[in-house]
Amino acid sequence: MLIVALDPPYDADVLKWIEYRYNLLKPYVQGFKIGLPAILEVGFKAIGKILKNYEGLLIADLKLADIGDIMCISAERAWIHGFNAIIAHTFVGYEQALDKLSKLCRERMLKLILVVSMSHKGSAEFIDRHVEEFSELARKVGAWGVVAPATRPNVLKRIRAFVGNNIKILAPGIGAQGAKPGTAICNGADYEIVGRAITHTENVLENAFKIIEQQKEEVAKCRGLQ
Repeated sequence: MLIVALDPPYDADVLKWIEYRYNLLKPYVQGFKIGLPAILEVGFKAIGKILKNYEGLLIADLKLADIGDIMCISAERAWIHGFNAIIAHTFVGYEQALDKLSKLCRERMLKLILVVSMSHKGSAEFIDRHVEEFSELARKVGAWGVVAPATRPNVLKRIRAFVGNNIKILAPGIGAQGAKPGTAICNGADYEIVGRAITHTENVLENAFKIIEQQKEEVAKCRGLQ
């Protein structure tokens, strides 16, 4: 299962860049993730017009980390303009933070995705020390999903054990950060997030097909179907 991260380079025409890749890829992937740089550059409203009526996952990757009232304002903006999922950090805690955000997400039918680990090496310095506590909090607030790293399968496996089978795991780090397509799914993820390995190439659709095929082959291999 593939989610494409649409993160334009700094010198791109943001809306044209997103629209071209979105229209190419939308029949073949399960969702899109839009990061903060693009949202800051052109705003939710402009991006929402491009993505209007899409039925897959539309994730506003704000990595919210604030008091509950402020996170709710940001999440509401995302929902108004058509996003159906948001990403927030877990380390802000429950009381007066994720308790309020999770309540809003339930009311708006927004999928709440919480970061319990990240794909870069620095995540091991602080965040990864608390993956069990973060996973417990994700269960407590009824999160739809969590973010866990494709780049560190041992951490990914631990998180799957902690969150159980009722929470989705979305795994970034495929391609540009070194993880091989399909390996995160083999280690417990439901979705793999791929950005630059698809979107920053000349042959966007061709490279997406390659990633999808590699996913299928790796999963078939690890599940003994080959």
